[in-house]
Amino acid sequence: MLTEPIESVAIRTPQRLVEVAWFDDLCGGDTQYLGVIDEERRSNYTHCRDIMLTAEQMGFGNILLPTSYLVGQEVIPFAGAMAPQTSTINMLTALRTGEIFPTMLARHIATLDHILKGRLTINIINSNLPGVEESPELRYKRCSETIDILKQAWTQESIDFAGEVYQVKLKSTDPVKPYQQNGGPLLYFGGISDGSKEVCAKYCDVFLMWPEPEESIYATMQEMSARAAKYDRYIDFGFRVHVIVRSTEEEARAYAQKIMSKFDPQRFNMKERTQDYKSLGVIRQDEFRAKSTDDYLEPLLWGGIGRARSGCGAALVGTPEQILLKLNRYIDMGIRAFILSGYPLIEECKLFGKYVLPHLPTVKLSVLQGRVPTL
Repeated sequence: MLTEPIESVAIRTPQRLVEVAWFDDLCGGDTQYLGVIDEERRSNYTHCRDIMLTAEQMGFGNILLPTSYLVGQEVIPFAGAMAPQTSTINMLTALRTGEIFPTMLARHIATLDHILKGRLTINIINSNLPGVEESPELRYKRCSETIDILKQAWTQESIDFAGEVYQVKLKSTDPVKPYQQNGGPLLYFGGISDGSKEVCAKYCDVFLMWPEPEESIYATMQEMSARAAKYDRYIDFGFRVHVIVRSTEEEARAYAQKIMSKFDPQRFNMKERTQDYKSLGVIRQDEFRAKSTDDYLEPLLWGGIGRARSGCGAALVGTPEQILLKLNRYIDMGIRAFILSGYPLIEECKLFGKYVLPHLPTVKLSVLQGRVPTL
């Protein structure tokens, strides 16, 4: 762990405030026991709806709607269906570049942004399209060009773009103007390859990170802050992690072992069904876990989840006071957004929402940064 005192890296949001999001089960995987398909918690519209409504009720400011080619819900239709059923929670919609032509993607986003009255943030995904193996160079270029076109659509009166992947020339951007101002919805982005880091440093607003020891997270933040500075920009940082909050540390650790107690990788391994299980971020988490003791990467950060699932592979495990202390350390480093989850999603949402969330200095970054119009 980092030694005290911790100093924040250069970030866009200097105020000591943080956006706290929960995670929805659009891609499947919600369960009582990792590695076990839970028929009561299969990814369907009703279950995903209930997760979002619970998160809003508990006071979360945002919720991640992930995307993947698995049995579950598709992001944009689901977000549109949930818009009139919610009133306060933002929706962090994961959108893979290349699936929708950029000008029509801008229209999709603008329509959703108006329906939500600005309760929209975007998680840009830069992975292979389902069923297609693509070079990283193509994906980075396509992603960069897509964001370039989106930014023209949201900030200019016309679009005039000539790239290697896309060529777009439109006299008017009236059909794609979003509800949000000053640049449109905030763009969140994750990835630890050089190409991914450059895309985020140049174009995006929040760099998302998966769980690693504090020293590694802090080093990445320092690097990304310096990369953004090359473009005369500041970015904020987000941290995606699971949480297990219990009245005692012993109880929390016991629950961590409980949710892994039925995991049998020879019988069923959700991890290998996902598109990102061989990504650099997942591989790096695996490497940290291989060096750990009892799967604890450092005090309170348990990496056992990464044995059973891809993506975010670790959880903060402890009492409300311990979890709050750890989250405040991340805030001191400069993290301004948390995306949290737990197994099962609804039950753990209620526990964190009751015992930890009220003690955090929360904010919506889109509101703080003047994106949402004041009525």
